[in-house]
Parts: sequence; C-alpha cells; structure tokens
Amino acid sequence: MPDRYPGYDVLSKRDTPSWNEPTRRAIDTRLAVREDEALFFDPHEFATVQAIAACLVPQPQHQPRIPVAALVDRKLHQDQGDGYRRAGMPRQREAWRQGLRALDDEARAAHGAAFKDLRVSEQESLLKRMQRGEFHAEAWGTMKPDICFHERIAKDIVYAYYSHPSAWNEIGWGGPASPRGYVRTGYDEREPWEAAEVKDGDIDAARRKNRRVG
Repeated sequence: MPDRYPGYDVLSKRDTPSWNEPTRRAIDTRLAVREDEALFFDPHEFATVQAIAACLVPQPQHQPRIPVAALVDRKLHQDQGDGYRRAGMPRQREAWRQGLRALDDEARAAHGAAFKDLRVSEQESLLKRMQRGEFHAEAWGTMKPDICFHERIAKDIVYAYYSHPSAWNEIGWGGPASPRGYVRTGYDEREPWEAAEVKDGDIDAARRKNRRVG
C-alpha cells in the first residue's frame, strides 16, 4: 500500500494548539498499550483475536504496528460498552467469548484445527461465511453469526485500528483537534494544518507540506 501522506506524523501536533492536555493524556494512554498484553482474554482467545485482526485490518509495512487485539482486549477489560445492543445479542464480553468459541468449533468442523492454527486463506474463508451468516454450530446459541460479525467482532476490531495514531497517519487525519477544532467540514475540504495527500504523483510536494503541519 503506497504512503498517501508522506512525511506526516500526527504526533507532531502534541505540543501545538491542536491538542490540549486531556487530549495528550488520552493519546498517551492509547500509545502505552502493548501488543502482547492481554488483560481480559486468555492466551488462546487472544491469539484468535490477533489472527482475526490480521485478516480484517492487514497493516501497512511503512507504519508502526497497531496493537489491535490488545486495544480490543483493553476495551473489554474496562467493560466500555456501546450503550445499546441488538436483541438476541449477549453483553459484549460474553458475545466476544461466545463468538470465539463458536468460530473455533466451525474451524475444527471445517478444517480439523482451531481458527488461530489455520492458514490465512482458510481463516478468511471462515470469516466470510460468518459475515454471510452461514454458520450453525450449537455454540452460537441465540446469537446470529452475521450479527456477531458485523456488530461486535468486525466493528470492535476496525474501531480499535482507527483509534490509534498510526492509523491516523495512514489516512491523514489530524486527531481529535481539541481545543482547536475543525471548521472546514465540506466534501474534499482541508484545514490548513491538516495533512496533504499526494496529488498527481507529486510525493515531494506532499512531504514538504506535511513536515510543516502542526
């Protein structure tokens, strides 16, 4: 994947008017999450979440790795809920644990091994079947596989990925911008202090601009 915002580092905004102290503390807390640290999942569950994350949000080589599974784990450890849930869905902690157990059952039925031990192509195939709601293992209980995929597993993983500054660099986002705030909110509008995307292949121009944003 090419770097669309060369030279841009959202963390360069840390000591500028873009971020205040509460914003800095929140981002520092997120950056302190270690890729190998699990507080909620057991080791098998954590390895399974890591495998799912690798399928759903493959990471560019040019940016620091985002601890996606650990960020999901931290959310569940702190029991940070959404404030709502679909009928038939358990609470988020149990939905995750039940979903992982059921996915392992489907993996063993289809390929004779736990999900985390399968080839990537087999893992991706199982996730696509889960997305389409094609699973029927007893471990799903009343929880529909496609709802579990869309409203719990995939959503939590994607949200975790894009909650991290490395992902903000990837998409050229300036972060929370508190207290500065965003004013230009129309389609294809950009604040003067936001990252410049490569246009017409002019990588050097974008890199010069992005080294000055703050």
